[in-house]
Amino acid sequence: MTLRPYFGFLHRWVGLLMAGFLFISGVTGAVISWDHELDDLLNPHLMHATTDGAPQSTLKLAAEIEARDPRVQVTFLPLAPEPGESLGFGVTGRVDPQTKRQIEPGYNQVFLDPVTGAELGRRNWGAVWPITTESFVSFLYVLHYSLHIPEMWGIDRWGVWLMGAIALLWTLDCFVGFYLTLPPGKGGGWRGFWSRWKPAWKIKTSGSAYRINFDIHRAFSLWLWGVLFTVAFTAFSLNLYSEVFYPVMSKVSQVTPTPFDQRTPRSHHDPVVPKVAYAPVIASARAEAERRGWKDPAGSVFYSPEFGIYGVSFFQPGADHGAGGVGPAALYFDGVDGRLLGERQPWKGTAADIFVQAQFPLHSGRILGVPGRILMSLTGAVVAALSVTGVVIWWKKRQARVLRRRRVAGAAIPAAATQAAE
Repeated sequence: MTLRPYFGFLHRWVGLLMAGFLFISGVTGAVISWDHELDDLLNPHLMHATTDGAPQSTLKLAAEIEARDPRVQVTFLPLAPEPGESLGFGVTGRVDPQTKRQIEPGYNQVFLDPVTGAELGRRNWGAVWPITTESFVSFLYVLHYSLHIPEMWGIDRWGVWLMGAIALLWTLDCFVGFYLTLPPGKGGGWRGFWSRWKPAWKIKTSGSAYRINFDIHRAFSLWLWGVLFTVAFTAFSLNLYSEVFYPVMSKVSQVTPTPFDQRTPRSHHDPVVPKVAYAPVIASARAEAERRGWKDPAGSVFYSPEFGIYGVSFFQPGADHGAGGVGPAALYFDGVDGRLLGERQPWKGTAADIFVQAQFPLHSGRILGVPGRILMSLTGAVVAALSVTGVVIWWKKRQARVLRRRRVAGAAIPAAATQAAE
């Protein structure tokens, strides 16, 4: 008994369910592979600063941001400006003591000239509307992994969960689709098998429009199967990391938990208020890094109000993506008492730790540098094309089935009339 009819049914309907989501993810993924370059191109007024002179202390500049707008709290600040570049600070709204709700200041990034401290601009990274040159790249970025689905019932991860579930279905469907490309029939050994399977890898350009569409869907899926599976699996692991991926990995392998894995996040309306300031945390981090023999300087520091954790990253200016896109080394500190909570070192740890770290570099293509990012852009375009061609295949087959039913029904009417006359 062949499984082909059942797998065909699954592939058809799961594919239709995923088509719209994958089309959006494919198109946006092809673009955001170059998010930083596009941001620089579209927003030079925010990204670049050309004032000559020594840069000011970023801690001082962060304090000035909070003084200008007491509604906000600086949650990210760079420590080592790049020549000719501005300083981009991350901010979040404080909790209103009257309403007990987080204030929405209308922006979450502030760009300053590192020498003069002049404010170059503000923007709301990831904003849904309005879409401007300043928000375009971040709009696509958030659309890619969460569809901008808003917070409901106090939960702001509905979109992340939805796209994670789609990615999980896509991961499983990769195997179903591969099975359906295999040729039926037996005999002839490997050569016979390959002679029957070989046409699946080709696009017959002399065929009908439907045949070309079908060949594109099948051939592209085969040639890029490994890449498509990798993108699907890493999309699932990134979106459902804490809900599914990390718990499963912890059951089957030795994964070193990060401080974030060991804490339950608080609501952004009830954040952990830090009792230790940035300055002593940075000083502790630099001393600890020196003790460990780390050579790179402290490059940036962030505070996570939901977890009550500071993170200090160590990298040379401009190298914040780290080797292979895995990110820089980092030390984590408690926001209440300042104690050291843990570390992160790229490409180090158990085999499971390295596998976990590799998820984003694999998904973004940064693990292979610029060639990998080009590959991801091409893959995004292919994913969008597969979504369209899959829907076309379903629609053409549906039309054919409807036509057959009409013919059968049309033939049955004269036959019934003849029997009635007799």
